[in-house]
Amino acid sequence: MSKYAFGVDIGGTSVKMGLFDAGGNVLDKWEIPTVKENKGEAILPDVAKSLLAKMKETNLREEELVGVGVGAPGAMDDTGTLLCGAVNLGWDRFNIPEKLGAYINVPIKAVNDANAAAFGEMWQGGGKGYSSLVAVTLGTGVGGGVVIDGKILVGATGAAGEIGHVHIEDRETESCNCGNKGCLEQYTSATGIVRLAERYLAKCDTPTVLRDRRVSAKTVFDAVKAQDSVAMEIAGQFGDYLGKGLAMVAGVLNPEIFVIGGGVSKAGEILISYIEPYFRKYAFVQCKDTKFALAKLGNDAGIYGAAAAVLL
Repeated sequence: MSKYAFGVDIGGTSVKMGLFDAGGNVLDKWEIPTVKENKGEAILPDVAKSLLAKMKETNLREEELVGVGVGAPGAMDDTGTLLCGAVNLGWDRFNIPEKLGAYINVPIKAVNDANAAAFGEMWQGGGKGYSSLVAVTLGTGVGGGVVIDGKILVGATGAAGEIGHVHIEDRETESCNCGNKGCLEQYTSATGIVRLAERYLAKCDTPTVLRDRRVSAKTVFDAVKAQDSVAMEIAGQFGDYLGKGLAMVAGVLNPEIFVIGGGVSKAGEILISYIEPYFRKYAFVQCKDTKFALAKLGNDAGIYGAAAAVLL
């Protein structure tokens, strides 16, 4: 008998869902709005209603379903209990599988959304073929998910993978969103790259196309591709910070590969060309050959990883 699983990725705006077979093929995917009113009390009932409707539509029986995997924001333990709630959904602390299980009678596993994305990239994305990886998300902030020996690493308080808050710069005077100063995120996120660019432009008068347009991570790397010398200097600073930070991560976790995703990764392979040399410079000798790849699943990584959490 064929076996299937649902992958659910709960975001602040929408809930993405996918139906997968055991081979990792997505057979259908769709999304519903995230209704956050009244502390998000309708979110899980809405998810169950949508999944049951899909089962009816596809004539999928409960006995054919391995289970439902759910990725959601917030630190959680191995049982799927939110340790501090999920602020952007309005949720307090509760066990996701127990609450969703009141509406749908199949096995349920819940994981943090960043960890789900990492697991998805290991299963069918940029990390396919590897069992130990760190997925790095370079967006508005810097997030991470850790998979070691095919298992998601959660940590004692659900904070494993918070690589954006590794301390990297002693001289920083501005505070990170977390309250500390000098976090990796302050230099390697999309907003961090803008910070590096603005500081560099303020202290030099070298001609650059960056003075003629609104500075963003995209405009910096577009200028790098056009061989703009100032943009290349800024990219070098970015690469130094991220390469050093990932060298620290490698010294602790020793992954086979780093998979780089998030909006900044849309710059393409040129991004990795600025990270790798600095990583090799700073990494412990037995970690220097760690591989790098771009993420491949984009916004679908979460549903892939959630499904994999129950299939693998």
